[in-house]
Amino acid sequence: MTGADAPERRGGIAGLLDRISSGKAALAAGLIGLVAGGGAVAVATGQLDRGPADRAGVEAIVRDYILSHPEILPEAMERLQARTAAQAVSAHRAQLEAPFAGAWAGAENGDVVLVEFFDFACPYCRKSNLDVERLLREDSKLKVVWRDWPVLGPDSEIAAQVSLAAAKQGQFRKFHDHLFALGRPTAATIAQAQQAVGISDGQLAELRGSGAARAELAKNYELARAVNATGTPTFVIGDQVLQGAVGYEALKAAIADARAKG
Repeated sequence: MTGADAPERRGGIAGLLDRISSGKAALAAGLIGLVAGGGAVAVATGQLDRGPADRAGVEAIVRDYILSHPEILPEAMERLQARTAAQAVSAHRAQLEAPFAGAWAGAENGDVVLVEFFDFACPYCRKSNLDVERLLREDSKLKVVWRDWPVLGPDSEIAAQVSLAAAKQGQFRKFHDHLFALGRPTAATIAQAQQAVGISDGQLAELRGSGAARAELAKNYELARAVNATGTPTFVIGDQVLQGAVGYEALKAAIADARAKG
């Protein structure tokens, strides 16, 4: 799994068309609602209880509309994905927004929480770190929670363990920024960042021995899977899941949207 400037898409339009043409009239009515508006939903749902012939007629209308207006399919898929993501975030919000020890910054009781799944070996995470830092400087009501999600190899795993040890010692952000500044994690750069923030081998060994690091990383994998994260970085803000290095403006807009929704 790797990061990207644009989110990786799951599913497919062909599968959507197959489901529509297979006789699932409820999905057909829902799709009409997504792509043709509420009035079409009323028409469709009014037909659904009148028997197979009418249901087939509704499905034919939907199919013809889609084939005549294929440009609406990406929008429809995005809306379906957004709804699914919002449901997943709502179901796991408490776990998502609860940081591991000191792996957070900003307002302790912020009115909006930005959660970032990251990997120290991910160049897009390094790029996005500047955007997150800017948001923290500008927004006094924002809370940022970082979730170590080492998906890019053994060095990522080691870096994540030291990161969690730093979080236990109140040095998370210092280690986080220092290692990113050094570039891709290697045995040498991890050791350099560890020494720079004063994390001893004994503290790291204690964390590993307690099983806390293993448990936290396993939880982060499960949470990433729950919100359908496709790679790093993945941001969760309000009810939105943003995949990839989406940039400062997109993150700021998602924060504003979450704040407006309360």
